[in-house]
Amino acid sequence: MDTNYEKHQDWRQIHLGRLLGEAMRRFDKRVLNLMCNDPEVPLALSNLAAREQISAAHIHITRHLAMEGSRLTELAQSAGVTKQGMGELVNQCTAWGLVQRENDPRDSRAKIIRFTPTGISWLKAFERAVRVAEQEFYFEVGREVATVTELALEVYTQEQLKQSTVA
Repeated sequence: MDTNYEKHQDWRQIHLGRLLGEAMRRFDKRVLNLMCNDPEVPLALSNLAAREQISAAHIHITRHLAMEGSRLTELAQSAGVTKQGMGELVNQCTAWGLVQRENDPRDSRAKIIRFTPTGISWLKAFERAVRVAEQEFYFEVGREVATVTELALEVYTQEQLKQSTVA
């Protein structure tokens, strides 16, 4: 065994992928915390978020559900999760009154998932929370670093989007 290699394993904890993942988890946790303290969020949802019954996984619906509605397969693909996984999230969000399933007028076998009025309130609270969390990020790391980080991430993710549409 290469004992020198074994001694130098810091890279496993501080590489870019891990840092990005940790940053996203921190950001999502802060957004959920802000949402559970938002007076515009229905109390039942606020309590679920405060008890960590609503997680960052549920934010996938908030981020990816089209305002005009989406089919489950479209929603799952947009969020980068399996259809089964998204189906479970949709079932939970339906039970909480955030979304509803309606018949797809283009295909009687399919359903469209849409925000309910409560879901729209949730979406608005999400927007407010994201804006506050972004401001906090800018304050914590400084405007210049935050701006460069945001621009770099936009370039990096846009390149991935281009590659996935070509494939």
